Amino acid sequence: MPPMAVLRVATCQYPVSASIGANLRAITGQLKVARRRGAQVAHFPEGALSGYAGSDFGSFAGFDWQALRQAAEAVQELASRLGIWVVLGSAHRLTGSHKPHNSLYVISDTGQLVDRYDKRFCGGDPAGLAGDLAHYSPGDHPVTWDLGGVRCGALICYDYRFPELYREYKRDRVQLVFHSFHAGNASAAWLAESSEAIGPSLASLNRAATFSYPGITMPAVMTAEAACNHVWISCPNSSAPQSAWPSFMVRADGVTAGRLRRNVAGVLVTDVDTELALYDSTAAWRDRAMAGQLHSGTLVQDRRSADRTSW
Repeated sequence: MPPMAVLRVATCQYPVSASIGANLRAITGQLKVARRRGAQVAHFPEGALSGYAGSDFGSFAGFDWQALRQAAEAVQELASRLGIWVVLGSAHRLTGSHKPHNSLYVISDTGQLVDRYDKRFCGGDPAGLAGDLAHYSPGDHPVTWDLGGVRCGALICYDYRFPELYREYKRDRVQLVFHSFHAGNASAAWLAESSEAIGPSLASLNRAATFSYPGITMPAVMTAEAACNHVWISCPNSSAPQSAWPSFMVRADGVTAGRLRRNVAGVLVTDVDTELALYDSTAAWRDRAMAGQLHSGTLVQDRRSADRTSW
């Protein structure tokens, strides 16, 4: 694909479920919509094809890995036929008793599997008995690739809590991060519990799609990471009710460029222009900060500067 000034990205959401067949039908339909609307790449949520263990289904016991493999190959074939790149959330089977990875597959517009990102920070307790770690093995590597002249990277959900991962990608000159989420299929009881833990009296100070921890923190951190690192970020989420927030795209200046409706399937198409002159207040000092020089300007040698215990 020749370099282009603008990369058209489709950020896709639908109600991710335990049914591989239903997930594949939704992905197929949205890939066609994305291509019809001129997208060069379609980006899907965490666990989009396999479903998300611990939320959409209880565990991988008895999981139909053969059906998942066939569905993944069907996505590859459709990507080739449509001529569109796909960033697809799914589980990746390992050998023996090892738990699978929670992954993002990068599929080219010729249907080739280019790379795979495995979620590095899986939520849960250190013993691996709760959260993601009860179902998944963590990954150990970043993934970058070039798409139409734009340098891309991938992250998954709870990775957002670790800004070091964004700095790592920024050092590698990534311009667009495909950050897949699954903050859907939450029960009314869980949302109420989350709201109570935060403190209902603070609701007016924390405007969010849902008054819950993911509803408040996930979009806020994406805004901050985009602005601090000057990267565009595509943020698809499952729309399975209740979804904590709708999928959205953030520009490199931290401004939201588009947002879908919560709990409703849809495709958000955004023109990512990495040459656009967007506001970047940290441009002059970011490289220096990443190298460990944690101040701007030039330091002075002054006795009153050195004396920190007098007025």
